[in-house]
Amino acid sequence: MLLLFLVLLPFLGSLLSLWSAHQSRSVCTWLTAVAPAVGLVLLLSQGPAILAGELLTVHWRWIELLGLSLSFRLDGLSFMFALLVLAIGLLVILYGRYYLSGKDSHGRFFSLLLLFMGAMMGVVMSNNLLLLVVFWELTSLSSFLLIGFWGHRSDARQGARMALTVTGAGGLALLAGVMILGHIVGSFDLSMVLAAGDQIRAHALYPVALVLVLLGIFTKSAQFPFHFWLPHAMSAPTPVSAYLHSATMVKAGVFLLARLYPALSGTDLWFVIVSVVGLSTMTLGAVVALFKHDLKGLLAYSTISHLGLITLLFGLDTRLAVVAALFHIVNHATFKASLFMAAGIVDHETGTRDIRVLSGLRHYMPVTAALGLIAAAAMAGVPLMNGFLSTEMFLNESLQQNVLGNASWLIPVVAVFAKVFSVAYALRFIHSVFFGPRPGELPKKPHEPPFFMRAPVVILVVLCLAVGVLPALVVGPLLAAASASTTLAPLPEYTLALWHGFNRPLLMSATALILGVGVYAKRQVMFDLWNKLPPLSAPEVFENTLHHKLIRSARWVTRTLENGRPQSYLLLLFVFTISLAGIALWPLANLQGSRPLMPLDFPTVAVALTIIGAAFATVLLHHKRLVALLFLSVVGLGVALAFARFSAPDLVLTQLSVEVVSIVLLILILYLLPAHSPRDSSYARIGRHVAVATAGGVGLGLLTFAVLTRPFDSISSFFLEHSVSGGGGTNVVNVVLVDFRGFDTFGEITVLAIAAIGIYGLLDGMRLFDPKRRLLRNFSREKHSMLLSVLNMPLLPLALLISVYIFMRGHNLPGGGFIAGLITAIAFILQYLTNGLQWTNQRLSDNFHPLVAAGVLIAGLTAVASWFFGKPLLTSAHDHFHIPLIGDIELASAMAFDLGVYLTVVGATLLILQNLGKLKPLTGEQTEGGA
Repeated sequence: MLLLFLVLLPFLGSLLSLWSAHQSRSVCTWLTAVAPAVGLVLLLSQGPAILAGELLTVHWRWIELLGLSLSFRLDGLSFMFALLVLAIGLLVILYGRYYLSGKDSHGRFFSLLLLFMGAMMGVVMSNNLLLLVVFWELTSLSSFLLIGFWGHRSDARQGARMALTVTGAGGLALLAGVMILGHIVGSFDLSMVLAAGDQIRAHALYPVALVLVLLGIFTKSAQFPFHFWLPHAMSAPTPVSAYLHSATMVKAGVFLLARLYPALSGTDLWFVIVSVVGLSTMTLGAVVALFKHDLKGLLAYSTISHLGLITLLFGLDTRLAVVAALFHIVNHATFKASLFMAAGIVDHETGTRDIRVLSGLRHYMPVTAALGLIAAAAMAGVPLMNGFLSTEMFLNESLQQNVLGNASWLIPVVAVFAKVFSVAYALRFIHSVFFGPRPGELPKKPHEPPFFMRAPVVILVVLCLAVGVLPALVVGPLLAAASASTTLAPLPEYTLALWHGFNRPLLMSATALILGVGVYAKRQVMFDLWNKLPPLSAPEVFENTLHHKLIRSARWVTRTLENGRPQSYLLLLFVFTISLAGIALWPLANLQGSRPLMPLDFPTVAVALTIIGAAFATVLLHHKRLVALLFLSVVGLGVALAFARFSAPDLVLTQLSVEVVSIVLLILILYLLPAHSPRDSSYARIGRHVAVATAGGVGLGLLTFAVLTRPFDSISSFFLEHSVSGGGGTNVVNVVLVDFRGFDTFGEITVLAIAAIGIYGLLDGMRLFDPKRRLLRNFSREKHSMLLSVLNMPLLPLALLISVYIFMRGHNLPGGGFIAGLITAIAFILQYLTNGLQWTNQRLSDNFHPLVAAGVLIAGLTAVASWFFGKPLLTSAHDHFHIPLIGDIELASAMAFDLGVYLTVVGATLLILQNLGKLKPLTGEQTEGGA
């Protein structure tokens, strides 16, 4: 339960942030900080066990047939990432308290930040690949909301769209790759997938699965050529940028690269794709970062470069390279978070992030300048800093590989080249901003920020120094545990020390530092060369070549298919159905199969002819709306009789109840429409519709005839055999709804609840023209019939009693929550029709939202209750009980689920009905429509 609580804690904290949104900024901040603080304490309590090499897992069965389970794991790798997510998240919350202005909604911001945190915790702790993909997509959605937090700015909206488009597309590729991995292994359980590395690599689908998974990883971690979205995500508030670049979002990509390393690595294809992409990204990011004039833009491209470095290390495919990659992930998180916070302080206190106008800020912000200097030195790989150690390990691994044969020298050369520019842009970040002459006119007079805004930077910078000076003590055990759980193999010998003697990696680092200083000294020459290159704007390319084309294509498809004409929708549906029926029937030599036909009797023929006649009348008289509706109700009644003829009492009760409710609602809608619909169809269109309808009816009838006259195996035998033993009920239909297919039913009532609330939103406050003046229809002068009032008095308690009876017996005899709910709704509908809205609302609640919510909540809680007994979601329990004065009775937990269905149906129906009756004309007179 602890692992589940660690994942759920940020989501619960998100609700607390929303609740405290109207409190002061300090109260909202401290309440928000409770969730990550508690999570950090709980996580650290498991530290000794995890650092000792233990693996903690928790598993709840969910949808077993799909391979989806609620399963989490905590090992060295997930512990390291969870520590980064919670610790840096806590610091970002404290920093955000002082960064955001009073005009910003702190509650909404912190709520989204904790949603982001919870999604990342789910990614790093999932032990089921499908569950991981769910949280993976949630990181994309939450980052979209955070990047676009300042929705009034066009660059924020554009950056959010770009990030969601790229990472969302990668998420689809990842899902496809995960499905292939599950197919190869036979399970989506992460432990089984990691143990099946040889099986995966030997499979014919391995290249496809690898490419798809890497597409998801590369888009999330901003690898070339998908890197362009990350710099434009800088339109987000700086706390978001600091969190996104250090511990979340982009780190999700490299996390998955590490997590799936045992299953996917070890092939030439892995090396070629991962190392080439990492090498290209590292070099591109380092070079472009130097020429960015925006502080956050410079840091964004530096993140791209360092992510490329980490990816390259995984591509080198040695165990020590994996250790170096994980070490650099930790180091990058600390110095990059501190650098973004320092950049945010500069922006917050000066009003600008433009490096060209910033200079000499050390005179006004000496402490911030010192902190930025240390963090930038760590980013550049200067000795005594944490970045130096992991970069030196990287350079050493680049020398040890021989995968390119005679061209293997290319990797260390490019590595040094990238580090040269890394030193140069780190120098530009420090020297151009904090040193030099005092700045000219700035939007705001610079000064030091409040202490608590600077405190998170101090903590992170101290970590940079501590890891750089005492790496084995500070980070050694954590790195060893994370590396062991990543490689799932014994680790090679390595030492974390500040000094390894004079060797080639040290020479390469010194060379890069010297050349980096030289490049920065000659930066103006570099800028002149850079400015001669043709301009290339990623947002323009994205908007013009991809986004606009997709939008135009989507609009064309929408205009073609979703044109607002029901006739067009039916036409497409029938053409498609006719085509399928034709394909199915064409190869048949004999249309009729071997099964004998049932003899016709007079009642069956009479009902069938009645349905046909009523259907024809509905079509021919559709211009007279009320008459057509009456004939349509005859069709519904005929269908109910057909169900009764073929022994389906549950369907009869459902059909009759639905028919009554839907007819009443449709009559209320017709009350607000003209009495006659216009005659605007041409004879050509009518002819086309008649031809298609005839072909569709005949084709579907022939297909039905061909299927029903042939023997076939039905799934109904399974339900008939297991209804009592598996569901504890003899009414197979109800057992299927609340037990065997309970997940479908829960989805349906959820959709019903959403539809009812959506209809309420559309109708609430809507005002129409006065139907009594504009509609050519005669209205009764007597709003409420006395005869109906008298008859309704005994009908209400009788109907409610019947609904309770139908509900209670539903598990063993025809009935159930859905039918009982409709009967209850009909009883209350009679009250509205008889006495009107005002009279009924005085005696009955006029707010049915809680009823709808209670129904869905009860059904949901019943569904998950089985987890606490070690059973899959929606597992039903049943037994016999002796109740005094009643006797022995069988009860099933599915009845509670059925109660949720009952409440949802009643609430949704009355919510729609009541708000249809509340519609008011423009004259201000309430039109109850007889209700």
